[in-house]
Order: sequence, then structure tokens, then C-alpha cells
Amino acid sequence: MKTTKIAVLMDDIANINPKKDSSLAMMLEASRRGWGIHTFDTTDLFVEKGKVFAYASKTTVVDDLNTWFKKEPSDVVELTKFDVILMRKDPPFNMDYIYATYLLEQAENAGVLVVNRPQSLRDANEKLFALHFAHCIPQTLVSTNQNQIKTFIKTQQTVVVKPLDGMGGADIFKLAQGDSNINEVLDYLTHRGTRQIIAQEFLNEIEKGDKRILLINGKPIDYALARMPAEGSFKGNLAAGATGIGQPLSDRDYWLCEQIGSTLQDKGLLFVGLDVIGDYITEINVTSPTCIRELDEQFNLNIAGELFNVIERQLTGK
Repeated sequence: MKTTKIAVLMDDIANINPKKDSSLAMMLEASRRGWGIHTFDTTDLFVEKGKVFAYASKTTVVDDLNTWFKKEPSDVVELTKFDVILMRKDPPFNMDYIYATYLLEQAENAGVLVVNRPQSLRDANEKLFALHFAHCIPQTLVSTNQNQIKTFIKTQQTVVVKPLDGMGGADIFKLAQGDSNINEVLDYLTHRGTRQIIAQEFLNEIEKGDKRILLINGKPIDYALARMPAEGSFKGNLAAGATGIGQPLSDRDYWLCEQIGSTLQDKGLLFVGLDVIGDYITEINVTSPTCIRELDEQFNLNIAGELFNVIERQLTGK
């Protein structure tokens, strides 16, 4: 029986936090299934004579917080030798990331299953994709115009402003009408009126957490990780000091997932992280969603197992 071969495009596995890393959870599941695993980074990709290759390292993983991996020296591997490629490169979503999706798309065109679909990674900006579901999001403005943003602040009284390419809570600001630093913040974020940013009404429900809901092929896992801001902070990002507390999905959460589920399926976005504050979607994360390990631990789940069941069905056409 042919061994399934999977490659994971990711940042250096030596630098991850094994207790929390979702890519490691996926590789552990691949290992449990007896799949052959390779890892490589965007800088390892190259094209020659019309074919896409990577300097890829055969990688073994174990669920050990001290020694969680072993990598063999890299070999040149044509991407079509893999059955599945997981695109798990962390943001920033820059031009290097986009170039990598073009190369992965060549492998996809040759029959490799790429998760998530390269074109959809380019199409579904994590801050802007939610605009397709306007009935599910808070009051939102996207603009470079500082006067327009100031009017929005005056109307909403308190807003959150952030760049379109940030992650982990970086460069997110809470601004209220009358704050003395509005001009400074907007100058900085918009690059003096030359770069689009997003402003959204501030949701007081952030006190109850910024919920991360994981969806597999458009269907939600039944538990969310409510990321509770650290004391004195409004940021529900684990990277910004928030604490993750698991909780069952609410009826509203399920409804929000129903609104976007079929679109995710159509776009080949097999693994997505939905950010929800109160009753509203704030972001749809498609690049390298996290929180698998936290939810697995708190509720005795195997989320990567559910993802790989879907991947196996797609590979076999069943």
C-alpha cells in the first residue's frame, strides 16, 4: 500500500512552541496515520525547467515538549511527489507569501491537494474577507482618509483601528472620540493617508473574550477558545497576553458559521479560524489558524484528526 506523503510549508519547526502549535498537532496526526512528512519554508522553493521543487527535509515528530522533532538533511523534492501540502506559513501576508502561493498553485494544478487553496489564500484577506458577510460584522470602515476615519470615530464614539496585514495583536489601537493621540495613530497606520486601514466599532463584549472558532470544510468544531484580554488590555490575542478559556458554541456562533460555511467550502478553505466578539465576526483567518492544541486539551478532542479525515476523503474522492 502506497504511503501518503505530506509536506508542511512552515516557519522553522525548531522555533515553535510545541505546547500550542497547531502545525505540530497536524504533523502528529499525520505521523499517527503513518504518513511520510517533509517540511520546508518559502525560501526553499524554486522553479526549474517548468517544474516546482523545494529543498525539503524529512521530518519526524513526537508529542514531547522538550524534543518534538527530528529533521534529516534537506533534499531536492519536486512538489508533485507529495499528495498533500499544508500551507502553514505564519503572517505577515507579504509579497513573499503571495509568490509562494503562485508556486504552490503550480503543484495544485498538477494534482497535489494544497490546504488551504492557494488562490483562496490570496483572495481571502483576513481583515477584508468578512466584508462579504456584511450582516455578520460590526460597523466597519476601510479607508485611507483620516478625516473620514475621524468622522467614523465621532459617530461610533469608540473604535478599534488596525492595519490590513497585521497579526498577533500588533498595531491594533482603541480610539475614543476626544482622545489626544488620534492624529498620531492615524498618521502612523495609514502612512500619512497612503495605506488602507480598517476601523470597526468597539464591542464591549470583548470583556467576555475574543472567541476563536475553528471550521473544517465549512463545519465548526463545537467548542471555541474565548481569548480573555489581559488586565488593562482590550486585545483578545494570545500573543498579546490573552488567556484562552474553552466554551461551547452558542446558537449565534452556529448561525454565524452557517452564513460563511458554504463559501469556505466553495473556495477550498478547509481549515479556517473565525474570530467572534459578542454577536459579530471580526476576522476570518485562513493563513495558519491556531488554537487546536488548547481546545484538544480542554475538551479531549482531536481536531487535527477531523481535518485529516476530510483530507483523506478528498484524496480518495469518497
